[in-house]
Amino acid sequence: MKQNNKVNAIDDLRLLDATVILSLNNEHARETSALDHASLTALLDMAFYARGVDRGATAFLIALDHNASYENPNFAWFKASGKSFVYIDRIIVSSAARGLGIGRLLYDDLFAMAKQAGQSRVVCEVNIEPPNPASEFFHIAMGFDGVGQATIHNGAKTVRYFEKTLERI
Repeated sequence: MKQNNKVNAIDDLRLLDATVILSLNNEHARETSALDHASLTALLDMAFYARGVDRGATAFLIALDHNASYENPNFAWFKASGKSFVYIDRIIVSSAARGLGIGRLLYDDLFAMAKQAGQSRVVCEVNIEPPNPASEFFHIAMGFDGVGQATIHNGAKTVRYFEKTLERI
């Protein structure tokens, strides 16, 4: 995973075999959501950003911009604001690679790409029921601010919505 104290290159997931990404995703379905090959492929096809470390086996991040035709209650919540955004659909870092700065590396790469595309707002949600305190802490540490909350999926999940305003280049 690490070479000479440097993380391997960030790979474009759209160019890779989705099976590796699917495996890591479904290991962490409780925190995000389970996907099958077709739904992952559809997500990658509409992604603004789809990159990972070690071909997606160690970590990956998938984000969509506000123009995506994504059927998702959290995405719809942000879309209702009428403001442009980049929506982080999922970030997953394998258990063995947590604490190595990979999440921060992927977020910084996403922020740079969003700024380059003229975007100034990155948004996401974090489960608060079932709880995901590590993700909530990470997002706050990355400069995200809470902007709302909702109960979704017939009461199965409660999420907190976050946004980060990017500085203009």
